[in-house]
Amino acid sequence: MEDTVIKFENVTKIYKLYKNDKQRLLSVFSKRVPYKEKKATDNVSFEIKRGESVALFGKNGAGKSTILKMITGVAFPSGGEIMVNGRVSALLELTSGFDPEFTGRENIFLKGRLSGIPEAEIKELEGTIVDFAEIGEYIDQPVRTYSSGMKARLGFAINVNINPEILIVDEALSVGDTAFKDKCLGKVNEIIEKDNVTLLFVTHATATAKQFCKRGIVMKNGKLVLDSDIDAAIKKYKRIVK
Repeated sequence: MEDTVIKFENVTKIYKLYKNDKQRLLSVFSKRVPYKEKKATDNVSFEIKRGESVALFGKNGAGKSTILKMITGVAFPSGGEIMVNGRVSALLELTSGFDPEFTGRENIFLKGRLSGIPEAEIKELEGTIVDFAEIGEYIDQPVRTYSSGMKARLGFAINVNINPEILIVDEALSVGDTAFKDKCLGKVNEIIEKDNVTLLFVTHATATAKQFCKRGIVMKNGKLVLDSDIDAAIKKYKRIVK
């Protein structure tokens, strides 16, 4: 168990779907408001060891995003147990958590503190993050003046340089131009190889997944249908999406 960094044990997540926002608000005050239930994950169990690189495959609605939200603490299971052991850096919504009125540099400290990183450590990482983002003088301008690409670059630079123990990537490697994409891919490879980082990679790009991962988990309609080596997982996923 000491080498286990992520463990799902019979995890089920049920969302309540209301007819509209008004009904959802009313449900806070009354249990009589009608709703439908959506089982996003259904009795899912898996274990990921330290240093493993695992691809998570599945069509839209298969439960992948819900799994990521539960790992990062954004959502909580309706049943079962989850264990996460290590500093998580999630390359999901790269621009989330920015204060638009803060400069890029100020947002580095904001996102770092929100991730639980001491200010002294953020100061040590600041230069590396600024250099990696490649947004020049804009680093000292308010983020509201940034293009979406610039915000994504800064978000990626922060998340890959905060010395994560668990790195979660969800289609985030499509940031910027070709040269920057290659730089991002190289950085992910570097931290996996050098720092024994655990990678959970969610993607539809099977070739990219194979580049990073030796193991694959395939989801379908909220259920885990295969947990195997990457080649077998890719074959299973391709049969599902046909």
